[in-house]
Amino acid sequence: MGRGGAETLIMNVYRQMDRSRCQFDFITHSHGENDYNQEIRRLGGDIYQIDSLGHVGPKQYLKRLKDVMKIREYDAVHAHTDYQAGFPALAAKQLGIATRICHSHSSGWPKNSWKDRLTLKAMQGLIRYSATEYCSCSEEAAAFLFGKRKAKILKNSIDVHSFLDIHPDSKQFMHELLNIPQSGKIIGHIGRFSTSKNQSFLIPIIKKLLHDDSSYYLVLAGDGPLREKVEAEAKAAGIWDHIRFLGIRKDIPQLMNAFDVFLFPSIFEGFGIVMLEAQCAGIPCIAADTVPKSTDMELGLVKYISLETKISDWCDEIEASFNYSRPSKALIHQQFANKGFHINDAWKDWFQLYPELTGSKSPTSKF
Repeated sequence: MGRGGAETLIMNVYRQMDRSRCQFDFITHSHGENDYNQEIRRLGGDIYQIDSLGHVGPKQYLKRLKDVMKIREYDAVHAHTDYQAGFPALAAKQLGIATRICHSHSSGWPKNSWKDRLTLKAMQGLIRYSATEYCSCSEEAAAFLFGKRKAKILKNSIDVHSFLDIHPDSKQFMHELLNIPQSGKIIGHIGRFSTSKNQSFLIPIIKKLLHDDSSYYLVLAGDGPLREKVEAEAKAAGIWDHIRFLGIRKDIPQLMNAFDVFLFPSIFEGFGIVMLEAQCAGIPCIAADTVPKSTDMELGLVKYISLETKISDWCDEIEASFNYSRPSKALIHQQFANKGFHINDAWKDWFQLYPELTGSKSPTSKF
């Protein structure tokens, strides 16, 4: 339960939902305290930390899942581990838990050998055998994991007010905090440092921009296995002084409002909740055309570009984005509401997944 996209979505739902009617407990693969652990406990949920499938193997992983699921009489299991989601669903099926939901948050994976493709097929087969319900953050993510099988699309909604209601001096303060001149142009990116997020693609972009204009700065928030690699690339490119590696941040709304443009060069992406956050902050977004088009809130802020396009074309679009017309806060709020991406309404769709909440189970069901 770090500050990734799926985790942020789940916490947005968890904060808004009627916890007198149901509660969430969490099984995670990380040990120790994570970003959301204290808040989960404060909201009434329990956290059970087990080793991942890759660490202990299928047999032990399934056993540990079932050990947790035996603790209470759970009404449903909702798995968010993408292609591994069949294992929690299988554990629930073997224990007689009636509602078993597999949730797709990704539209691909970076492995492509014949063994990897065979493994993916096996994982998809396990999902088909074990799940009673499929759901996804986008049509693209549903097609990747479930093929032609019908899936319920649950929108990756956000707390709109947390990005709209920012103090007007926040941008100036953030420039000072990041040691960036007030005249500096901030290109921002938020995401886990991983193959899919493709942060390495940003290094030649900022280098080329700096060749003609020394006022550009690249701000990268997040952590992950490839962070050191990207840091080394920034040093090798000779642009270290114009890049800020921030790690995990708790002030994403304030940080997003300090950006002048948001870049999102993902190789594949289930949805991209940070695209919503950037648009909610009124920030132009330039994304790879691999990002689902449903991330565009039709505010005139989004441009999709192929990763095969020349770096100079990305730079041209970045420069052009400074002339984008910025929507009013009222229009932003209206568009998010019209498209159903406001968390105040979207959490109700989650309740429809759990038959126990519309039936005789009361007063509190556990998931």
